[in-house]
Amino acid sequence: MKMDKAMSWRVLPGFYRPGKSSFKSIQALFSEFLRDRHSPSLLQAHYDNDTSDSINYGWGDSAPLEKEITCQEDLDTLINTPFAFNQSICIVEPADHVGFNTIGEPVRASINVAWLAQRIADCDSIVFPLWKSGLMDRKKLAHVLTSSLAVVFEGGHPTVRDSKSFDNTNCSHADLLDLSEELILSRRLRSAPSIFICLGHQLAAQAHIRLIKKATHEILETIDDILINQPNSRNALKQVCNRIQALGTKLRIVKDDKIVAKGWDHPEFAVGINEVPEAGHCEIIHYEKSSSHPDPELAELITTQAITAEEYDGVIEESISHEKDLNIVMFHTDEVNEEAILFANWAYRNLYQSLLPARNQLVISELSWLFNLPSSIEILCSTTAEGRLCTEVAATCINYRDYDTRQTRRSFTCQFHPELRDDLREFKKSGIPAFDNLKKDDGIRLLIRILHDSLME
Repeated sequence: MKMDKAMSWRVLPGFYRPGKSSFKSIQALFSEFLRDRHSPSLLQAHYDNDTSDSINYGWGDSAPLEKEITCQEDLDTLINTPFAFNQSICIVEPADHVGFNTIGEPVRASINVAWLAQRIADCDSIVFPLWKSGLMDRKKLAHVLTSSLAVVFEGGHPTVRDSKSFDNTNCSHADLLDLSEELILSRRLRSAPSIFICLGHQLAAQAHIRLIKKATHEILETIDDILINQPNSRNALKQVCNRIQALGTKLRIVKDDKIVAKGWDHPEFAVGINEVPEAGHCEIIHYEKSSSHPDPELAELITTQAITAEEYDGVIEESISHEKDLNIVMFHTDEVNEEAILFANWAYRNLYQSLLPARNQLVISELSWLFNLPSSIEILCSTTAEGRLCTEVAATCINYRDYDTRQTRRSFTCQFHPELRDDLREFKKSGIPAFDNLKKDDGIRLLIRILHDSLME
């Protein structure tokens, strides 16, 4: 039986310490969790082992999973209780589950994200099952998401290569792309970082290409009128946009030495089917492009990726270097195409640099939204299974270099599911692992490290 939401929602943050959880305590507990692999939880005295280790309820049934936003009325109620979302992780669900595990169970991975944040840092979570609710009032939805502590855009079983695979949900492929674009453009000062997982990772890749196409088109359509008195900046921007469009329309996607897509208008330019379908354990390795490519322009894109990688310290790269070999659970047959992300990074960097000289004029024009675009996007790692390369773009870091402060904020995307353990089960069915097991799990540590580091920006 579902709860009476208006009456039963907690309005103050914290489950183990009701009303006492805060941004600082969450950060401190995340940091303590990452400090080593053996020390006990600082919340140990607050755990109730009789209920917390054997969970048999899901979203909307009971605290701390009581906040499931299934309709506009729920969203309006949430907006009227800002403490309920300002210090919570908001989890976006594009589908009812991320896939089936090896014993045939559908896996609602969002439950694991929520329990991990709660168990480790007493950080509350709110789920937005868009497959059930639709986008609702998108302006209000975006306000809540971007005002929260962080957004986790979960995976799902549909494929972005076929929009019809979303037909049985209340949120279409197009709706999810619109929301993905909005989240990518929302990473401003004091805004929530986004973590796009699996299907979310693929939607983000498609959204990057759409945003770049939109940006170059709008610049070329309007820049002559906006920068009428700045011919040098105007011409430089037009040259950059023409270069981006020229390469975007002809860049080829190659898999196993076969061309599978050509140009950014191809439906599988950003995301294609993986040559090696993954569902299970994979090892994360540093990204490196070594194979040849038929397009000579790719050499410049690879060089630009190397420059981006040198400029920023990657959370995942540090984990690979300083912890141990990361073994992560994968759960999808699609993958983000390497060439598309190399292209997106190159395009973002060129746009960022070209917009800067005319910033004062552009920021008060209809092109002001361009300053919310990422400044770069880095491929962080690849995955292997049994020594064979599986996924070139296993994770990305979306960088936002602030034009004023020169500080960088980040969001992340990953093909793998760091919130799932080897058994690919949700904690509702398997129970929450002991705290010392959580501390030793590579995927969980990586998820907490991403949350910890991005929350500090």
